[in-house]
Amino acid sequence: MKNIVKYIAISALTVSFMSCDDLFEPAIENIKQPDTMDNEAKYADNLLGSAYILMPYPSGSESDVATDDAVSNDISNAYLSMATGSWTSQTSQSVNNWRDRNASIQYCNLFLEHADNVPFAPSNEVINNMLRDRLKGEAYGLRALNMYYLLQNYAGKAANGDFLGVPIWKTSFDATSDMNVPRASFQECINSLLADANEAARLLPLDYVDLAGNGDLPAEYASLGIDYMDYNRVFGSSCWGRMSGRIVEAIRAQVSLLAASPAFAGASDIDWAKAADYAAVVIDHNNGIAGLAPMGHIWYSAEVVANNNYDKSNDAEIIWRGGYEENSSLEADNFPPSLYGKGRVNPTQNLVDAFPMANGYPIDNPNAQYDAANPYAGRDPRLAHYIVTDGSTLGVNNSTINTGTDASNNDGINKETGYSTRTGYYMRKHLRTDVNPNSTNEVKKYHYTKRIRFTEVYLAYAEAANEAWGPKGNGSHAYSAYDVIKAIRQRAGICNGTTDAYLDECAASKDKMRELIRNERRLELCFENVRFWDLRRWQAPLTETAKGVQIGNHSTTFNYIDVEQRRYQNYMIYGPLPYSDVIKFSNLVQNQGW
Repeated sequence: MKNIVKYIAISALTVSFMSCDDLFEPAIENIKQPDTMDNEAKYADNLLGSAYILMPYPSGSESDVATDDAVSNDISNAYLSMATGSWTSQTSQSVNNWRDRNASIQYCNLFLEHADNVPFAPSNEVINNMLRDRLKGEAYGLRALNMYYLLQNYAGKAANGDFLGVPIWKTSFDATSDMNVPRASFQECINSLLADANEAARLLPLDYVDLAGNGDLPAEYASLGIDYMDYNRVFGSSCWGRMSGRIVEAIRAQVSLLAASPAFAGASDIDWAKAADYAAVVIDHNNGIAGLAPMGHIWYSAEVVANNNYDKSNDAEIIWRGGYEENSSLEADNFPPSLYGKGRVNPTQNLVDAFPMANGYPIDNPNAQYDAANPYAGRDPRLAHYIVTDGSTLGVNNSTINTGTDASNNDGINKETGYSTRTGYYMRKHLRTDVNPNSTNEVKKYHYTKRIRFTEVYLAYAEAANEAWGPKGNGSHAYSAYDVIKAIRQRAGICNGTTDAYLDECAASKDKMRELIRNERRLELCFENVRFWDLRRWQAPLTETAKGVQIGNHSTTFNYIDVEQRRYQNYMIYGPLPYSDVIKFSNLVQNQGW
């Protein structure tokens, strides 16, 4: 996929083809034209590969530092600037996704316009058609994925109150195309996305797996006269990592949750019941509640990653991920200074306080048994999995990390600008304890970028089902919001298998269950670039001050402090379209407030 096609130069939406075949032979710089793929299957696949390259998934925690969950100690961090008042329609968060998502859609459109002419397997018509269908399914799925991220970033209300999405591009454009087109309505964008997703799901297998014999052939393919090796050639494990039916189902669940949420309620025909139904499709294909991965809450950890062969497979928690690479990059960015890290992502006291006690009660509940003098004892086990607190251990030598003001090294709060924690905490999630980023004694281990994991979909179902049918209602499904949250909390180690009394209290009220579900999303998905979008789709406050703790007197005194003010305006629940495009194209209406 690294052989990126060169015949197209994209800046935002403007594309120019640079061909002068009527003057030169061959064309300038041998730039190929789209119809070249009609005779070159590899060229067509490379074109689709260019759409894959422009993935919207960062390798680490990025947008979390623009929320109440974390801050960054890197003063040049773009999300730090965004959170502290510098978010405009000209900043990178406004421009980059617009450019990359539309470029990826352009590649998909070009591929789809020529796919039926491409000789993928000219010597075998049946296999040729199978390959063509699979690759078209991938293109439809990628186009749906890109539309989802465009809507998440740019859909919103115009000044006249209309809910708008983005321009819908279903055909490719060239130098003669009229680019000055209006934004489609949010409903029209949802319709387009779901049409693409449904077509992708029809054409793609649920997963790419090798069949062992002809007896395993699906009936529709057995009737075509092929054998299992032919099937494996098209739909086998060699295609692992590409868009699949299961991934498409998860994308439908994600976009339907967005559409049903308060920020977009009424802008489309997607309601909470439909959102729950789409999530349930994914869950049912994962064996329901029983399919929740037992160690899914620590999917990133050494004990999980080291015990799996990830060449062409996933952990039970992962629906889609990026490549499996041996490195120490995340640890070099986020370990404390004493472990040769830069301590970039600093969890807030706000997030720490969101973790309940091990008995399931929030720390401010009278039944919690929270000890303010020993604040990290007896807590939800996920706190220790996800956050480095004062006195906890980390690294290949199981080193004790002191984050207090009296730390003897630079791990302490605000000891060294750009390396030490600003909040009194370091991020542990995503990091492997068996990695050493020290350049003179480096130990690298395998990591991968998570794109979509099952727990996110289970939580989406819980949120939608609670809103649609209440805490214990289940519509047409075999499980309720209560059942999902119970399983997730049990997996985390809350109550150690005994009665979860606080969950039972919440089950008596849709409002209390909503609060609990939102908090479980906050905990389970922390540092996974989710909360920034959750707060906005919930129309929840964005301006909660990020807090920290100054720990002194040999870890016996705790002084809670304000670390960073959040400076958002109310209209910022909807993001801005890039200023340069709004100025350039008169029909491109900006969201209200920008």
